Amino acid sequence: MLNRRLLLSNRRIALGAMAALAFAPGLLFAQAARLKTVAVLFIGDSDEDEPTAKPFFEAMTRFGWVEGKTITYDRHSGKGTRQYLDTMVSKAADSEPDLIFATTASLATAVLKEVKALPVVFVTMADPVAGGLVATLAKPGGNATGAYQVPGDAAAKRFAYVRQAIPGLKRMGAVFDRNGADYQARKEIHIKTARAAGIELVTMEFTNFEAIAKIFAQFKRDNISVAEMTPSFALTGRRREAAGLAERNGIALVAHRAEWADAGAILTYGVDIGENYRRAAAIAHKILKGAKAGEIPVELPNRLELVANPRAALALGIALPKPLLQQASRVIS
Repeated sequence: MLNRRLLLSNRRIALGAMAALAFAPGLLFAQAARLKTVAVLFIGDSDEDEPTAKPFFEAMTRFGWVEGKTITYDRHSGKGTRQYLDTMVSKAADSEPDLIFATTASLATAVLKEVKALPVVFVTMADPVAGGLVATLAKPGGNATGAYQVPGDAAAKRFAYVRQAIPGLKRMGAVFDRNGADYQARKEIHIKTARAAGIELVTMEFTNFEAIAKIFAQFKRDNISVAEMTPSFALTGRRREAAGLAERNGIALVAHRAEWADAGAILTYGVDIGENYRRAAAIAHKILKGAKAGEIPVELPNRLELVANPRAALALGIALPKPLLQQASRVIS
């Protein structure tokens, strides 16, 4: 009798083991399925833009989203060309991620034309209400929300820093992207603000990046040695190429985002991009935990930063004054 009981017990154990083995692939699949997927859309080459977005990934890790363990990031590159934008957005949407993170307003706009259900998180310096990204800042209402840095007096302070960097400057150029939704209003504000700082602003406009070389050549002919790069999908996405063209024409660049200083601009003043990305990560975390994008208010970071690149300035014969460098949030040496 005892042997029979042992035989039955062993048989049950064996059958249980077989069942467990048969079910194991399902367990493994369920484990893999638990990973959330976030499609990250970069304006330029993803390898070059990734360092700027590092605060987003670091914040996500602090929230418990560990790449390869609890989350997967599907990175997409916009290559700085509008012609590639729709293809990139379609590819990202077709993969059906849990969330799409658009790193500029232009990218978010393109995504929302294609995607009506997937949650979208954006970072932007353009008014998301005026741009149609959300209904209101407090109640976005659709499938998108994010972090919006209100420009405030950034342009005025940027021109003040330019005057401090080059005291005798009376005239400088500015480049505007005509494809920008609010480029005309931005242009008027820049002209007025520059005039108040005692600077005559010579403006040039473009629709295709290929025109930038001609614009810099014209600035050189007009003896304009400093030019501002205003917000633009194409310019920011191909900022290193633009900075190289400017250097060859002996033109010092100033801009609104720190990435431009890394690319070769002598100074930048504007949004603390890192803060924007950290705010976006907090929003993404809420959505991945079940919150609805349209019910999360748009975050309004208020930190601005001055970044100086004295090395780039010296290459153009400009010595940035020590008081300016001491005010900088970061100095590229």
